[in-house]
Amino acid sequence: MAEWLTAKVVENKQWNDRLHSLRVETDFPTFKAGQFTRLALEIDGEMVSRPFSLVNAPDESPLDFYFIEVPDGVLSSKLANMQAGDDIWVAPKAAGLLTVDQLPAAKHLYLVATGTGVGPFLSIAKTSLVWDLFEKVVLVHAVRYKDELAYPETIAEIQANHQDDFIYVPMVSREACDFALSGRIPQAIEDGRLEHRTGLNITPEDSQFMLCGNPAMVQDTMALLIDERGLKKHSRREPGHISIEKYW
Repeated sequence: MAEWLTAKVVENKQWNDRLHSLRVETDFPTFKAGQFTRLALEIDGEMVSRPFSLVNAPDESPLDFYFIEVPDGVLSSKLANMQAGDDIWVAPKAAGLLTVDQLPAAKHLYLVATGTGVGPFLSIAKTSLVWDLFEKVVLVHAVRYKDELAYPETIAEIQANHQDDFIYVPMVSREACDFALSGRIPQAIEDGRLEHRTGLNITPEDSQFMLCGNPAMVQDTMALLIDERGLKKHSRREPGHISIEKYW
């Protein structure tokens, strides 16, 4: 297998001054929704690569990567300036265990993300498998400012296709927003606002959680769900209710 696939940028969608969706075309093998691969560029004579989740569903093209431009980031600053027609390298396979096929059965699936951690969950929500496995799917996306709530058209399409089964909960922490919950995810769980918004109770019998994003959110939310709601972490050896992916 080749070490890298040659790919061509078809679009660099800029959501705000730091958030981008880089869409690239290449002959990429089958993957599972929720997985990631690596993007690379040759910079100063060295191949520099980083992992990025696939936002597109496995049967969609082009490949879609949602990322934030890191100040002084060696790779992300280069990616942020790429234009249609530019060449880029893509690792030849996907990896990662943040996939719904490895989850125990439950009624309700909570896809809980901060920032660009929403990417793999959009991929999952665009597949048929997740709707076959769960009665309700809740997407929680927490950001600092409302202009960071990217992919509104994708979310609206998911809502239109699954009107009775999909619940979208945006959260904005640093400015007033009349359509979103305020504050942080653990607070919204602890004080009951998330359950009030969704109309669903968080219980070990009914709930599965997938957490992706800021390590502090992941750790604090997991600890709260374990200590206060009786859930436990999921692993290959011991089935549980919480699967995680830390994004940096």
